[in-house]
Amino acid sequence: MKKVLWALLLTPLIAFSQTTQPSASQIKLKLKKLNFLGSVLYVAAHPDDENTRVITYMANEKLAATAYLALTRGDGGQNLIGSEIGELLGLIRTQELLAARRIDGGQQFFSRAIDFGFSKSADEAFQVWGKEDVLSDVVKVFRKFQPDIIITRFPPDERAGHGHHTASAVLAGEAFDAAAKADVFPEQVKEFGVWQPKRLYTNTGRWWNQSINENTDGVITIDVGAYNTLLGKSYPEISALSSSQHKSQGWGRRGERGYLPEYFEFMKGKKASKDMFEDIDTSWGRIKGGEKVKPLVDKAIQNFNAENPAASVPELLAIRQEIAALPESVWRTRKLEETESLIQDCLGLFIEVTASHFQSSPGEKVKAGIELVNRSATEVKLLSIKSPLLGWDTAYNAALPNYKITQLRTNQMLAHSAIYSGPYWLNEDHEVGLFNVKNKDQIGLPENLPAIEFTFNVSINGQPLSFRRPLVYKWVDPVKGELSRPFEIVPPVFINPVDKVIIFASSDSRAMSFVVKSTVDRPIEGKLKLKLPEGWRSEPQSIDIKLGRRDDEEVKSFTIYPGSNAFEGSITPYIEMDGKSFDRSLRLIAYDHIPTQTLMARADVQVAKLDLKKEGSVVGYIRGAGDDVPAALRSMGYEVWEMKDEEVTPANLKKVDAVVLGIRALNTNKRIKFYMDDLLNYVNEGGTMVVQYNVNGQELGKEQFSPFPIKISRDRVTEENAPIKVLKPEHAVLNTPNKISSKDFEGWVQERGLYFPNEWDTSYDAILSMNDKNETPKNGSLLVAKYGKGHYVYTGLSFFRQLPDGVPGAYKLFANLVSLGKASKPTETKNKNKAK
Repeated sequence: MKKVLWALLLTPLIAFSQTTQPSASQIKLKLKKLNFLGSVLYVAAHPDDENTRVITYMANEKLAATAYLALTRGDGGQNLIGSEIGELLGLIRTQELLAARRIDGGQQFFSRAIDFGFSKSADEAFQVWGKEDVLSDVVKVFRKFQPDIIITRFPPDERAGHGHHTASAVLAGEAFDAAAKADVFPEQVKEFGVWQPKRLYTNTGRWWNQSINENTDGVITIDVGAYNTLLGKSYPEISALSSSQHKSQGWGRRGERGYLPEYFEFMKGKKASKDMFEDIDTSWGRIKGGEKVKPLVDKAIQNFNAENPAASVPELLAIRQEIAALPESVWRTRKLEETESLIQDCLGLFIEVTASHFQSSPGEKVKAGIELVNRSATEVKLLSIKSPLLGWDTAYNAALPNYKITQLRTNQMLAHSAIYSGPYWLNEDHEVGLFNVKNKDQIGLPENLPAIEFTFNVSINGQPLSFRRPLVYKWVDPVKGELSRPFEIVPPVFINPVDKVIIFASSDSRAMSFVVKSTVDRPIEGKLKLKLPEGWRSEPQSIDIKLGRRDDEEVKSFTIYPGSNAFEGSITPYIEMDGKSFDRSLRLIAYDHIPTQTLMARADVQVAKLDLKKEGSVVGYIRGAGDDVPAALRSMGYEVWEMKDEEVTPANLKKVDAVVLGIRALNTNKRIKFYMDDLLNYVNEGGTMVVQYNVNGQELGKEQFSPFPIKISRDRVTEENAPIKVLKPEHAVLNTPNKISSKDFEGWVQERGLYFPNEWDTSYDAILSMNDKNETPKNGSLLVAKYGKGHYVYTGLSFFRQLPDGVPGAYKLFANLVSLGKASKPTETKNKNKAK
């Protein structure tokens, strides 16, 4: 297994499982790449930090083995295409990076570091992550990938603008030296040896160095604007397609043409004068005995016939034999993989294994169909097929004639030992800063290996080769055509909570419902039970589950009676069945630009027992970039009307007690400006409007969005436990209907808030003051103004993170915001008694 993982780390992983055939021009480019033995590793902090123009240029013009190491998976960012945040967003952004690499020709690696949101210094990042752990991961990728050149996106100081950015450059610099020392992380050395890159450069950005140019001393300038005739695009045009895969971040870009310089500042190693690869042997001469390979590759390139690529197969087989005879090295492994891929490409050899369903459980039968087509006159024989998890090891010795389809069917049992397919870095509970990966061989991999893999042993002109293929599921959509998704190994039953967070505002009982879904094609029976907090009880104590076949589902409900004391925690449902216990939920992430992703987290329901009061009953919600705040409002007991643009009318606004704008609504919804006057009139006539954070710029400020002037800045407080100073303790927003105290700001996650206003009209009351360590106070997190008969609220507090996480104080404060102007009488006496 370790050898397989190593090979996969050196060659691009195909996340979309559908087999694709490269064009003749793409094959020729791959042929030319065979003769270049140089490598580049680009290092930065997050998905979308990478300079895709440089990666595209290095992979397709220099023909170098090129990869991007992102320290994090972008878990702490915002999401412009849906409501997923945290780990779910990290899963999306991982796949967006892989989609980008499929376009620009690079490979992708990660460390275990978690993106915990904006960081203001590298020291803060290292404190949260654990510097030695992440350094170990970076050194491991250096030693396994063995890059000749390291390029960082950011400088190793505050000019990088983000603590994670700075940290990525610092770690790259330290790993540059550490990877060459046998006494540093010696357990890695036993497996991979040591490695010393030749040089390290920083790809200097204009935002921190406005004066850099082609004549700056010590700078290498590369024109990345060249046009590739084989690909039919300039490198910036390809780069734009690559960067535009970062759709969750709104990173769409237009293609560019012409001269486009990139600047590289020397940092470590041996300084180059003009070319990054100066003094680096990028020929076959860098491998002992490799001199015999170059003339064979030269001949194959010269003789390549775009209208008959299969004519190159005999030459490629000879190249393969020469490479296989070379001593073991990273370049032998890499070039052997490239050559075998070229052989398959030139044959037009189609091999695919498709399942009758996209999921199965250990111990269940898996129906699959195999299709093989040799689209050339070359002699190809199928010798055997193996798939260990399906217990398949069958010899064939059958010819694959030109253009004749060979089809096979199987219905094998999936091994009971098969492991569920959830993303490997999310399989275990983890701390704030670092994913817990028990299988150390997986560290660095961008995603899981295929759940089920088939190995096809073939003979081509008498020479044996092996090709691996993942099991996939394919179907035809009437609009989108043929689609595919990875096959997954899952538990036999899922439990999906209807509500992920439930607030018990009193000792009254509340219903808790679950959707129970079968994944196996047979009847199943079990008992649904709950793991409850001490002092809590449910009626009934258990519920019988009977499902007849795959995809059958039922909704089951309990009545939950909370304990008498305040509580914050979780309730876990589980099903006892066949002598085992199952407690996993199913969460699908499906977007057109990435493969379908499945997360199988524990089916916990976050619950909080607190004295929560509210006023009003109906809240209008106008969505922005996407969040789960409406679900939180429903958990408080509100009826939530998620208003479409055409529904925001004066008549409809009279039907709601408050209006809430979702995060970045002013940035993302271009229609809001056309009915903003109606919203402000609603406030003026006695309504309450709560506007959540927006990013400065991006249309903001070009239209009137508030009754009195506000200027949005980039101010934020990233320390979730930063002290809170109350500026207006008597203000209704802190007293009615819930009394807010310092305890209500305990237990916040990731941050206090972001994009606070830094200038505002005197009509606004600034309610709170907060700041990160060693920074000046930020007073713009919560602004409240009386406008006419109503109230206008602008807040940069990150309620969109706190409410889905069940933070009690955030619920109380948000209830106060939407209750403004509605309370019939204060409740200070009762709350003071509660505090005692």
